[in-house]
Amino acid sequence: MVNDARGTLLAVRETVQSELTSYLTLQREYLSGIGSELIPVCDALESFLLEGGKRLRPLFAYAGFAATGKVATAADIRAFTSLELLQACALIHDDLMDRSDTRRGKPAIHRHFENLHQQEAMSGLADQFGEAAAVLLGDLALVWSDHLLHTSGVENSALLSALKVHDEMRIELMAGQYLDVREAGERSPSVDRSLRIARYKSGKYTIERPLHLGASLAITDEAKRKDLTNILSAYGLPLGEAFQLRDDMLGIFGDPSVTGKPAGDDIREGKRTVLMAMTLERADQASAAKITAALGREDLTADQIEEIRALITATGAVKVVEDLIEGLLSNALTAANSDEIVPSARELLVELATSATRRSH
Repeated sequence: MVNDARGTLLAVRETVQSELTSYLTLQREYLSGIGSELIPVCDALESFLLEGGKRLRPLFAYAGFAATGKVATAADIRAFTSLELLQACALIHDDLMDRSDTRRGKPAIHRHFENLHQQEAMSGLADQFGEAAAVLLGDLALVWSDHLLHTSGVENSALLSALKVHDEMRIELMAGQYLDVREAGERSPSVDRSLRIARYKSGKYTIERPLHLGASLAITDEAKRKDLTNILSAYGLPLGEAFQLRDDMLGIFGDPSVTGKPAGDDIREGKRTVLMAMTLERADQASAAKITAALGREDLTADQIEEIRALITATGAVKVVEDLIEGLLSNALTAANSDEIVPSARELLVELATSATRRSH
């Protein structure tokens, strides 16, 4: 049965890829008609969106739809696909705010356009051009996410039902992003604050809200889907937090050849993650001072990164976070096996939960 669920998700993922490709082809025609200067924009966004990505958000939306017992149409899957464009907006802006150099082993969008500025010997500041381009391309991806949802072909009643969830999801995402930016300026770490950021910046818009979006497209009456929505939240919220905690672990201990990011990138970027907050709470004074001094230093060597990794591990924070991930996963799996969810959808939810938390990138 697991293999059946895996096969279904793989087929949906391929359909999402196809829908993305078709949509971007149409947008290329539109933008290139405005001016040839926009062709590098099309190239960059096509590369960003089509060459990588796990498609988790559309897959969770599909699972939320399937949980109602209904069968998704091509229009429904186009609507789910719009979530990939929202994700692109978040990642492009996130890389800019974090001053990340790479994404999936390639230059981040702001670095890509900084390089383009230099290659074409344009006047002005290359880094300023790259930053401006990243803001605009992220905004464009956000507009496209709305446009693809609105033109997906779903019934008007289903679209209106989904829009409430869609709006809430985007508001929560922006709120979480701001909290993340603000956290870098806080004088002391806080596990509670970092967990809240993990919930709003990543967890809710990665898992809970896509599940709700799928369910709202399938059942337009809010009262009728209330019980199911509650179960999907009981699954999605803990799983979303576990997903972000895994991301935090990979940001420090991930294999660069798999993650597409330099080793220990979160240390160089100074990210105040749950793992880092737990580390600093548990570290002795000397270790805490050394870790704090390293956070945000872009010039750290590989040996210095390895030293900070060892200090983090020595505090026991890594084990605490791993145990927390397993506990959250267990809670999610319990909810996934609720009677309110049809059996075939339970298998999808279990498969997605495992892949989201036990991944290497």
